[in-house]
This record gives sequence, C-alpha cells and structure tokens, in this order.
Amino acid sequence: MMPQMIDEINALKKEKNAVILAHYYVNDDVQAIADYIGDSFYLSKIATQVKEDTIVFCGVSFMGESAKILNPTKTVLMPDESADCPMAHMADIDKIEAIRKQYDDLAVVCYINSTSELKAHSDVCVTSSNAVKIVNALPNKNIYFIPDEHLGQFVAKQCPDKHFIFNDGFCHVHTSISVDNLQKAKAAKPDALILAHPECKLDVLAMADYIGSTSGIIDFATQSDAKEFIICTEMGVLYKLKQQNPDKRFYSVGIRQYCPNMKRITVEKVKNALLHNETQVHVTEERRKEALLPLTKMLELAK
Repeated sequence: MMPQMIDEINALKKEKNAVILAHYYVNDDVQAIADYIGDSFYLSKIATQVKEDTIVFCGVSFMGESAKILNPTKTVLMPDESADCPMAHMADIDKIEAIRKQYDDLAVVCYINSTSELKAHSDVCVTSSNAVKIVNALPNKNIYFIPDEHLGQFVAKQCPDKHFIFNDGFCHVHTSISVDNLQKAKAAKPDALILAHPECKLDVLAMADYIGSTSGIIDFATQSDAKEFIICTEMGVLYKLKQQNPDKRFYSVGIRQYCPNMKRITVEKVKNALLHNETQVHVTEERRKEALLPLTKMLELAK
C-alpha cells in the first residue's frame, strides 16, 4: 500500500469529517486504514456513537444500510456499491406474513445480515454474538428465524424452551466448510483448537472447541494458552488474529474460505468514495422507520 494513498485518504477524512469502519472480512490493507474494525454487532453500535458527519463503511450493502437506518442525518458511503451479501436476501416477505398468520405468538427474529426490507418485516434483529441472549429475552414461544438456517439451528439448541421455525438461507463461505475437510485439517494439526462461527453447519459446530462470532473467535484465540488454531470462518479474520497473536499459528480448513463480495472493497475505492461522495447509501424515510424498530430493540435487549 502506497504511503501517498494513505496520506490522501487521511487528508480527505479530515476535509470531509469522515470515519472509516471496516468488517473483519475485508482485505488486510483496508483493515489497516480503518478507524474501527469489528463484526456486525460492534460496527452497528459504533455507527451510533461516532461524531463524524460521514461514515465510510467497508463491508457489504446490508451493513451500510444498517448504518444509515441508525444515523439518518449522516452521509454513509459504500466504497463498492456492488458488494452484496447473497444471504441477506434469502427470506421471503410473503412467507413471513404466512407464518405470522399460522402462529399467534410469533417473533420474527432477523439476523442483522439481511436487507432493510427483511428487517422492516421483523420484530427484532440479532447478531451472531447476541442472538441467544435476545431470543431468550423475548416473551414469545414461537420464533421464525431469518435468513440463516444454520445460525437459527445453533440458537435453537441454546434456547430449548422456544419453538423455532427455520428459513432456507445460508452463508456460502460457512456452509462450504464440511466435516470431512475439518477432520483432515485436524488430522494434519492434531494439537490445534477448532474455532467456528455459528453460521457453520451443526455437524461442523459439534467438532468445535469454541463457537462464537468473529470477534468472539479473536478474543478466544487471544486469551487461550493454546498455540495453534483451525479457523472455521472467512479468512479475513486472520489479519486481526495474527496482529494480536504473533506467536500463534492459524490454519484454514484447507479450502478457500473467501467472501468475494467483502474482497471487492479496496483502498483505492475507499479513496474514491471520499473524493467523489457518489456511493451514498439511501433508505426511504418510511423504510428507515420500519427497519429502525427491530434494530433499536436489538441494541436495547443486548445491553
């Protein structure tokens, strides 16, 4: 990364009164220029706390939308507007309404990895780090968990008093991690602890020594006395893992654990977003108000 480019970005940040937020899955050099790096929950909280007028969100589109919903008066810029999350679209509004008619005591629990439209048809949002806490806090017996089936199944195991209806959605990165590949990785590194994101399938999670959000995985590895870890999530997390743990070793499951949408974000695109102000996130006021309710409820219940 050229020092000149960093200087230009810093000058533009000052000129535009901007702050850069980056998800753990974006490229290393993008994380290196960010003011805040985190998972979806951390970044959604930070977005409500930053004082700057402009937020440059280095992640996928649902993250920029969430930041705009929570901060309607701020300018939210996406360095690449085509960076999207397929799973964020994997639920159907008609099906949500049909299930509402089927169960009178239903909470539609929406993973934050979702479009503003899905959020607007939900009762509360959750992230992988707070989903169990929030579902347990709900008075409703029946839970329709959207859009990710695997996170829903993980949460259901921790909330046995609830009745779950699952949705047919998934993250292609996490579902590509198979027990077969994980067994081979463990055979190659028998002393390594397995750290897994709950978007993985249940049979993969059954092999894990730790299951948690991206930030949870980083914290666990940092605090652990172990020296070797097999990481069952997107490999962008290695930037922070290696930074915080230079004496430890981290391994993939032996496959390409890679989100092409997250990797669309580049340092040059961050600079261009600040320079031209053209990649702004827009949400209609009606949609914003509808989607704000479940996001606000999440932030309140997760305290």
